Amino acid sequence: MKRVGLLSAELLCVIALGFATAWWGGAIAGNPAAQPKEPAAAIDASKYPNLQAALDAVPEAGGLVRLPPGNFELTSPLVLTRENTRIEGSGAATHLINRNQEDKPALILRPRQVAGKRQGEIWRVQLANFRISGNPQSGDGLLAENVNEIYIHGLSVDHHGGHGINLVDCYEDPRICDSIITYNARAGLNLLRCHDIVVNGNQFEENQDALRCVDGFNLCMNGNNLDDHLRHGVVIENTYGSVLSGNMIEECQGISVIMDRDCYGNTISANVLAHNFGGGVDLRDAWGCAVSANTFTMDTPFGVRVGPQAGRITITGNNFSNAHIGGKVMRDDAAGGILLEGTSGVVVSGNIFTGLSHQAVKADAACHGIAVTGNVTADLNRGTTEKRPALDLNGTKELVVDHNVVAN
Repeated sequence: MKRVGLLSAELLCVIALGFATAWWGGAIAGNPAAQPKEPAAAIDASKYPNLQAALDAVPEAGGLVRLPPGNFELTSPLVLTRENTRIEGSGAATHLINRNQEDKPALILRPRQVAGKRQGEIWRVQLANFRISGNPQSGDGLLAENVNEIYIHGLSVDHHGGHGINLVDCYEDPRICDSIITYNARAGLNLLRCHDIVVNGNQFEENQDALRCVDGFNLCMNGNNLDDHLRHGVVIENTYGSVLSGNMIEECQGISVIMDRDCYGNTISANVLAHNFGGGVDLRDAWGCAVSANTFTMDTPFGVRVGPQAGRITITGNNFSNAHIGGKVMRDDAAGGILLEGTSGVVVSGNIFTGLSHQAVKADAACHGIAVTGNVTADLNRGTTEKRPALDLNGTKELVVDHNVVAN
């Protein structure tokens, strides 16, 4: 009798739960606002007359657009306005070729426009595994406007007259990973008014600048390879709370890293900055920043410069050197140290300066509040017959110099 009673109670609970579930499901099904008008869809672009038709077929709920292998020549931009959508190609075999000669992008992601006005934002667009190439008269490879949580990986973006990838007002959590961005006439990656950005594991080659981040915050740029840029490597303006770490930046014609226009609270750490012809790190307008554990090899005319609009900087644990190996100089290229120009509140500690063209640390008389401690210097003034002091502090006020090793 007890067993029968227990089963009866369980049966009643199951019946009641099933009734409630059926009622709730019916309520949702009967409420058009509770679910999309159309379900998400998988779209095979090869079954459409052109790629734009395939993108236009994405329903309101989003979907997956598969691009087949082949060369697809574009004379006007492809445009996607749907969110929750992934465009995926077949690797480099899927090649979008921008033939436009009027400075227009190959691919545009943006919210739908009504009467010329953008309608809010779209979320969660992913691009993966295809190539976009351009020409000197074309615009950006990819232009994304007001797209939150954009995720770009496995793209090849090259030879555009504009930026390779241009993200404008992609405010929430843009992520650019595992892509190769090369030979673009402007920046490889341009970030304007973006927030909580991840740029990880990409290769940048011979763009004008590799990356520009303007009016943003919380850039995490890690593990990227930047080589042979025609102007600068990384330019950060009016951006705070950011970290550059584990990147290789080599042979920029300009400066490896620039921070300007009200930057603060940023860290540059554990990077290799090698043979950059305009300098290593230039802190033009940067406050409360750290430059630590980097290798500055053959950067000229300076490894680090702190300008009069910057201050409260820590420069520690870095190596400034030429191409010296085991008693031999492999390449007789110049190498620079630290320049302090009209700045204040700077700590220079625990660095090593060897094989430099001039001094290890040079500060002018307009500097104040400078501590230079625990550094090692050797084999300086290689680029001049004038033997200047290793630590040339030139009347700097509020100065502490202590426990440095100055070798001949």
